[in-house]
Amino acid sequence: MKNVVITGTSRGIGFELAKLFANNNHNVLALSRNTKPLETENHKNIKVLSVDISNSTDLEKVSNFIKNNWKQVDILINNAGKLINKPFTELTSEDFLEVYKVNVFGVAEITKNLIPFLQKGSHVVTISSMGGIQGSMKFPGLAAYSSAKGAVITLSELLAEEYKEQQIAFNVLALGAVQTEMLAEAFPDYKAPLSATEMANYIFDFSLTGNQFYNGKVLQVSNSTP
Repeated sequence: MKNVVITGTSRGIGFELAKLFANNNHNVLALSRNTKPLETENHKNIKVLSVDISNSTDLEKVSNFIKNNWKQVDILINNAGKLINKPFTELTSEDFLEVYKVNVFGVAEITKNLIPFLQKGSHVVTISSMGGIQGSMKFPGLAAYSSAKGAVITLSELLAEEYKEQQIAFNVLALGAVQTEMLAEAFPDYKAPLSATEMANYIFDFSLTGNQFYNGKVLQVSNSTP
C-alpha cells in the first residue's frame, strides 16, 4: 500500500488516477479546487483536500495532513494543468502568469513542500505535454501553455540530479492529445485518440514501477502528432 498525492483530481486524468490508485488499495490524497466529484465517490482510500496549488497557504494544508496522518509520501503526481488558447499577440502578461502559476510554480512549490516526506524509493511524476518537447510539432495559440510545459521538464531534470543521493526519482511524462475536458474547452472540434481512463492506466503503472528504470527522464507518451 502506497501513499499517493495527486494534483488536479476534479476531472479528467487526475480524477481517473485517484480512483485507480484507491481501487488498488493505495492511500490517495486528492488535491483540487473543486472537491465535489471525488467526494461523491465516497471512497474509503481517498482523502480530498480543496487546494489551489498556486496558493502557498493552501499548500500548508497538504503538509499538515501528511505530517499528522501519513508521515511519508511514496508517489507524487503533478497532474494539475492550466491551458489558455490565444493568438500570441493577444496573450497578456497576466495570461502567462496564470498558466505558469499552475504548470510551473505550483509544481515547484508542492514538490518543495513534500520533499521532507519523500523517502528513498519515492517517485515524483510530472505530467507535461508533447508541446513542451523541443523539436516537436507546435500549435498556434499555445505559446504560454507549451513554454510552461517545457520549463517543467527542465525543472524535473534538475531535481533528479539534486536529489539522486537521497534516491528520490523525478520523471516526466510528455503526453500527446488525450480526450479530457481541458482539451475540449481549448479545442472544441478536436477528438483525441486516447481517453482519460486509458492514459490514467498508463500513468498508474509508470508511477508504481517507472522509478526502477528511469530518473531525470522525459518519456514521450503519444501515438499521434499532437
